[in-house]
Amino acid sequence: MLKIFKRLTAKQVATMITAIILIIASVWIELQVPGYMSEITQRLQNPGVAVSDLYHPGSKMVGLSIIGLVLSLIVVFLSARVAASFASGLRRDVFDSVMDYSTKELQDFSIPSLLTRTTNDIVQIQVFLAMGLQIIVRGPMMAILAVGKISTKNVEWMWVTFTAVGLMLTTIIILLSIVLPRQKLVQSLTDRLNRIMRETLSGMRVIRAYNAEDYQTEKFSDANQELTGLNLVIYRTMSFMNPLMMLVSNGLTLGVYWVGAYLIAAAAFQEKIVLFSDMIVFSSYAMQVVIGFMMMTMIFIITPRTMVSAKRVGEVLDTKSSLIFPEKAPQEKDKGSLVFQDVSFTYPGASKPVLKDISFEAKAGQTLAFIGSTGSGKSTLINLIPRLFDTTEGEILINGNSIKDYPRERLNEIIGYVPQRSVLFSGSIESNIDFGDSSQSPLSEAEIWEAIDIAQAKDFVTEKEEQLQSYVAQDGTNFSGGQKQRLAIARAIGRKPQILIFDDSFSALDYQTDRKLRHILAEKTKEMTKVIVGQRISTIMDADLIMVIEKGRIVGKGTHQELLTSNKIYQEIAYSQLNKEELDNGK
Repeated sequence: MLKIFKRLTAKQVATMITAIILIIASVWIELQVPGYMSEITQRLQNPGVAVSDLYHPGSKMVGLSIIGLVLSLIVVFLSARVAASFASGLRRDVFDSVMDYSTKELQDFSIPSLLTRTTNDIVQIQVFLAMGLQIIVRGPMMAILAVGKISTKNVEWMWVTFTAVGLMLTTIIILLSIVLPRQKLVQSLTDRLNRIMRETLSGMRVIRAYNAEDYQTEKFSDANQELTGLNLVIYRTMSFMNPLMMLVSNGLTLGVYWVGAYLIAAAAFQEKIVLFSDMIVFSSYAMQVVIGFMMMTMIFIITPRTMVSAKRVGEVLDTKSSLIFPEKAPQEKDKGSLVFQDVSFTYPGASKPVLKDISFEAKAGQTLAFIGSTGSGKSTLINLIPRLFDTTEGEILINGNSIKDYPRERLNEIIGYVPQRSVLFSGSIESNIDFGDSSQSPLSEAEIWEAIDIAQAKDFVTEKEEQLQSYVAQDGTNFSGGQKQRLAIARAIGRKPQILIFDDSFSALDYQTDRKLRHILAEKTKEMTKVIVGQRISTIMDADLIMVIEKGRIVGKGTHQELLTSNKIYQEIAYSQLNKEELDNGK
């Protein structure tokens, strides 16, 4: 937890120090008030006392109370300001760290866990700062100074106070021993609940299509009940805190007056007034001691969960990307060339490689295509090019240089990547096409329309009333699958990359649109190297080089006609989709 708070800025630390000084001043002022109560009590015993005689000590009591109130309000304002600004900076740092993660780190943490760490966990830290700054300083300070004030008073009253404090500490220890172990489990169960909720919302159509609402509801209810049950145990246990503290504090007051009654009854007449005055003052200070200890109990309530949250946030900040990028780009020998040299890849923790001894070469302007059965490793191979993962063995070269020699920004400028699942962001069509930063940005309106036209998206974009400014919902839910794919393709084309990667990016297109798109790509992007993963023979049959992947290895390499003649796996895939005449004609 201390490691997280080391991220406090100098300005925030200065504000906290100011708040601490004001808290100490506020406590000192509050502890002066009972002294004036004693003075008023003593003056009231004089036979000739007048109301005007009480103005001086009374006005001081009122004045000190107002000053204490003002100081407390200032402390609350400063504490809230420090907590909010620190939480804001922490969220930004966590977000920046996550943005640098490779796919491996994202998989290690999981998306629901990262969401919880960025929101709920940081809120816990913010609450701790806002409340803890006041409690941690005010509670102990009030208890210590109040004990100092009453230490010179009657010994019998001191024993009553220490007995009350002992009962209070015993109660706190028993309750916290029950609560603390359970508080550490709350965040992990919150992660689980978020994961189920996110899974349900994203898969709602499938759930309804299979009448699985009851199944998902039961799964959510189990997680919800487990978290609810844990919270109920915590809150029910802590609900005993206030009644027990009130019992102790009221018992302390009764004890002070009970002892005081015996002392006053046994004292001489002239001492009775002094003892009565001391009893009033002692009672006030004893309550301050109890209040101080009660405030300190809040520390033990909020600290354990804050420690867990701080550890979880710290894990995100301390985890660095497994991919290291240089700062300076190398001198490029070619433009658009792509070479795989004996590349093998094994997922972290897996026993067997997904890809083994992959080698091929593509020159600028060529079209490469990969085809194979599901799970053969096609998408994994494609994901290695933009360094979503690093190769386990071998090397990938772009423009004559290893991809590990390129800064992230330059590598992303060279490569235009269209993933299997088309992702659109909330905004407009224009903001989705002119997305991110590259050597081409910002795109002109003419360049955006050109990319849309090449991607065969112009027909449905022009039909919309606002055209480029048409609204895009989060994840593009107001567009069909084919429309989302075409907009995603347009986004990649608009960057004018040297290498275009299509990871099964034509699957939602009808055959006619697919054919038109391939033809216009060949015509308008002659200088770009195109790498296509496809399931349809018709999508890849015009490629300059087709590679058949089977169990992570290249088992066939050549043109459509060459593979149709010599490769059995390619033949099986081809004849399962098209008849002999269509295959021979290359349509």
